[in-house]
Amino acid sequence: MHYDIVVIGGGAGGLELAASLGRKLGRKGGRERVLLIDRSVFHIWKPTLHEVAAGTLDAHQEGLSYMILARRNHFSFTLGELAAFDPANKRITLAELLDDDGRVLVPVRTISFTRAVLAIGSGSNFFGTPGAEHAYVLERASDAEHFQRNLIAAFTRAAFSEHRSLGIAIVGGGATGVELSAELLEAHQLLQDGFGAERRFRLDITIVEAGPRILGGLPEKISVQAQLALERKGVRVLTATPVTEVKADRLVTSTGEVVADIIVWAAGIKAADGNTGFGLATNRVNQFVVDDRLRTSAADIYALGDCAACPWGDKLVPARAQAAHQQAAYLSKVLLAGLRERNVDKPYVYRDFGSLVSLGENRGVGSLMGGLGGPNFFVEGLLAKWVYMSLHLNHHRAIMGTLNTIVLALARLLQRRVSGRLKLH
Repeated sequence: MHYDIVVIGGGAGGLELAASLGRKLGRKGGRERVLLIDRSVFHIWKPTLHEVAAGTLDAHQEGLSYMILARRNHFSFTLGELAAFDPANKRITLAELLDDDGRVLVPVRTISFTRAVLAIGSGSNFFGTPGAEHAYVLERASDAEHFQRNLIAAFTRAAFSEHRSLGIAIVGGGATGVELSAELLEAHQLLQDGFGAERRFRLDITIVEAGPRILGGLPEKISVQAQLALERKGVRVLTATPVTEVKADRLVTSTGEVVADIIVWAAGIKAADGNTGFGLATNRVNQFVVDDRLRTSAADIYALGDCAACPWGDKLVPARAQAAHQQAAYLSKVLLAGLRERNVDKPYVYRDFGSLVSLGENRGVGSLMGGLGGPNFFVEGLLAKWVYMSLHLNHHRAIMGTLNTIVLALARLLQRRVSGRLKLH
């Protein structure tokens, strides 16, 4: 089986790229020439995984079927896990698919291509910390759903326990750790209302950050406001506190121990170790090294999103959804031009449109217009939350179109008003 363009990975950037190429090539041309490969059957925007984990977002309602998106956007989709990548011969191998009983559903497959885009994302960086396997991670939808099931069990156990308390420690004070703590507080409050006064329990959340402040990659004003808002809600924030060991019921840090019933690792990113075996240049965290055209070290192989180490002045483009969105738009033009035997001379240039952090249903902080040559506008409260939600809707618009996004947003709003925010699956 051969395709002109194969996109490996259906995250924010990979899916937006496949959808854009399919729509521009048309109903017949797109399906024959563009293939998207992912190891899941449905797509969830990664910045919302903390909401799925806390139970304030329903993964089954939020998830979008790749097959339906492929049909609507005129590209092909296949379910598969990348087993081998041969850039020299322009061939990929997908591992066999097994059912729950271990029987083969789909055998090993080989697909050839003219051009390929690696958009396989990244995972957690444990920095060699002993015992890190005791911590939950939120790398994909299945991780978030697994955590949510155990969280509800822990909430219930705490409500009926003698000491009536639950401790959660979050390693990492980046956007995921901060937003997760806010959603956990909201889930706790919603569940408390359902249990009744006689079953109320205390939720103790601690964020442990190795750096000098939380949200270290964002402007300091955002960091200060976010920490103040969290501490007002009762979250304990420990900065300049590296974790030296993870145990089943506690963290060992440079300043002492943090006892916790649940531990979540949300510190750092690292691409898959298998990336180093693809015959492409990689950096120390296994990201594919790309140039200012998003080209890897092999001809006709590109990379975007978290798995790509893309230059941005003397730094690298940050691992953010807005970067993946911009890279997908750029590569769509480059690949379409390649199909028509033309060249795009302009390099990819990352534009920082600011940063936003959600701190609960009606709370957020952030800066807008960052890096555009004008002043940064600091926003907070409900306005920041609305702008944050608009980023999610903009992603849906890129893969579903404006009208379908409006209909979906209204349907989910009505569903939430009827069923409530907390999902108890």
